[in-house]
Amino acid sequence: MAAEPEHPFADAAVDVLGGTPRTLERPAVTPAAFVLPAPVAARVRAFDAAVDDWFDRLRGNPVADRIFYGASTLGDFSLLWHIAGVTEALRGRERKALRLAAALGVESVVVNGVVKSLFRRARPEWDQDRPLHLRKPRSSSFPSGHATSGFMAATVLGAGRSTPTKVAWYSVASVVAASRVHVKIHHASDVVGGAVIGIALGTMLKRRHRE
Repeated sequence: MAAEPEHPFADAAVDVLGGTPRTLERPAVTPAAFVLPAPVAARVRAFDAAVDDWFDRLRGNPVADRIFYGASTLGDFSLLWHIAGVTEALRGRERKALRLAAALGVESVVVNGVVKSLFRRARPEWDQDRPLHLRKPRSSSFPSGHATSGFMAATVLGAGRSTPTKVAWYSVASVVAASRVHVKIHHASDVVGGAVIGIALGTMLKRRHRE
C-alpha cells in the first residue's frame, strides 16, 4: 500500500480542532466500554450492529449510494447549512442567517475541539473499496459532526416557521446524518448522540434569540 501523502496544513487544522493525528493510534476498545455500564455498552454495540446490518441492504445500490454519498459530501464542513444560511439572507432573513453562521462556528469548535477529544472513539472498519469518492476524517467517531450540525441547523432554520417547513429541514438533516452510517464513517449511536447534541444547541440558541 502506498504511503499516505503529507498534508501539513490539514494536519495542523486537525490538531487544532481536536482530531486524531495520523501518528496517533486510537484505542482498540471504544470509550463506551469505559463510560457506560457493561450491559448498557452491550446494548449500544447491538444497536450499532443492527442498524449497520440494515444499511448493508442498501450499500451497493447505485441510487442509494449516490444519495447518501452526496448527502455526506454536502454535510462536510457544514457546506449545506452555510448554503441554507446564505439563502435565508437573500430572502431578507439576515439576522437568522448570521445566527446560523455563528452557531455553526461555535458547534464546530465545541464538538470537534472538545467533545470528540474526550471520547476518541474508533470509527467503523471498512476494508473494501468505496463506490464513490469520500473524504475520510481522522477525528474521533463520537459524536457525528454531520448529525450535530445538521440537527442544530434544522432547529434554527425551522424556528418560527410552519410545521411542514420544520419537517422538511429535519428530514434533510436526517438524510445527512443517516448517510454517515451508510458510508461507514460513523456508528449509528454516534449519529443519535450527535442529533441530541445538535437539537440541544439549536434549542438553546432559539431561547436566547427569540424572533
